[in-house]
Amino acid sequence: MPLFALNESIWFPPVEASLEDGLLAVGGDLSTERLLLAYKNGIFPWYDGDIPLWWCPNPRFVLFPEELKVSKSMKSVLKKNKFEFTVNAAFKEVINQCKITKRKDQDGTWIKEEVTTAYVELYKKGIAHSAETWYDGKLVGGLYGVRLGKIFFGESMFSTESNASKFAFINYVEQLKKEGVVLIDCQIHTQHLESLGARFIMREQFIQLLQHYV
Repeated sequence: MPLFALNESIWFPPVEASLEDGLLAVGGDLSTERLLLAYKNGIFPWYDGDIPLWWCPNPRFVLFPEELKVSKSMKSVLKKNKFEFTVNAAFKEVINQCKITKRKDQDGTWIKEEVTTAYVELYKKGIAHSAETWYDGKLVGGLYGVRLGKIFFGESMFSTESNASKFAFINYVEQLKKEGVVLIDCQIHTQHLESLGARFIMREQFIQLLQHYV
């Protein structure tokens, strides 16, 4: 399979042309128009150095809101009212925290300044959203992503306090479910999200869901 190079034109090759690891194309930019076209086609950006890479892995890691799993320990955390939950109260702070949070087996961050600028612009347009966890008035966890129709595309999450990101995620999934969201795209596998009920589906099924609900 060839690897496609993008230029100023706003387009993407068919997702079936992705390499085995899901990589589809390189280059281009993070303009609102390109990002929206990407998400509508099940494609998401990830940086390698200064170059945007575009991915559509098969299978795809997703969460159906009705399959959300809440452990006994997390149910206890939710009942204690230790944390406060908000939505879209600190979008830029959330993305900045996701940027600086150190993660296992990951050198540096893929969230470049261009990424921050692009998603803040999506937020201003009402397309990108954040969910936050607060403790004693301090932001201690959260996540951000993109919502199109009845699909939420999760991008990144962070936590500086035990269970803070799970708290934001669980509360936000429950809210999205009430708002009619039928699928949350988690993009790639993590044990953290698997413990919350996320699972793999085939890319073909994922694309069909996008076509129906976006």
